[in-house]
Amino acid sequence: MNKPDAPVETTHFGYKDVPVGEKADHVRDVFDSVATRYDIMNDLMSAGLHRLWKRHTIDQAAARPGHHVLDLAGGTGDLAIKFARQVGPNGHVVLADINAAMLEQGRRRLTDAGIAGNVTIAQVNAESLPFDEASFDRVTIAFGLRNVTDKNAALRSMYRVLKPGGKALILEFSKPIKSLQPAYDLYSFKVLPFIGKLVADDEDSYQYLAESIRMHPDQETLLGMMQDAGFERCRYQNLAGGIVALHIGYRI
Repeated sequence: MNKPDAPVETTHFGYKDVPVGEKADHVRDVFDSVATRYDIMNDLMSAGLHRLWKRHTIDQAAARPGHHVLDLAGGTGDLAIKFARQVGPNGHVVLADINAAMLEQGRRRLTDAGIAGNVTIAQVNAESLPFDEASFDRVTIAFGLRNVTDKNAALRSMYRVLKPGGKALILEFSKPIKSLQPAYDLYSFKVLPFIGKLVADDEDSYQYLAESIRMHPDQETLLGMMQDAGFERCRYQNLAGGIVALHIGYRI
């Protein structure tokens, strides 16, 4: 008698359930589609606020000359460019992303900004970072953790490569205060896909982005996940009424 097939382990891709092994491919397809318009779409979607949120993250990171910084899901390089200028010629920045099309945009932007010599570009999976333990003074990930299949594995990997005394910063969409929720839902599921269709001719990808935000752990849940991964002195700051949150943790 044949044994029944073992159930296939699934995870969420937006509101859909997909086999765990397939999520990364689905995410790659989304960002392959939006890579060339990613920056202009971010400006349109957030009315430019994403620049302020990232600037705040950079300020909170407080990278210094000589530091080594890992920017995960760094895509088009907006954080990496600023970190490269902060750490100077004796420091180093790794611009990392799982998506080659996004990294190509980042490479172009680094060149346009005149950044060379202290930045390395690496195509990596955040769940299993190929760097030595205790390699970086700062590890950042901005608007990328929600696309990772195994977020707990990514957090453990981030902790492993962080130096003792180093700081990790996670900037991500989160759960807004209750009074903002109706307007936020309307914008996310009506306006955002419409903008994606109008500007990028890609309604489905931006529908996924809206759904992925809703499926991401809320502020307190992510805080607990960071603590479980080993981070200490963990805290978060709500930005824009909790639409976005910046989580910070340390390796002591």
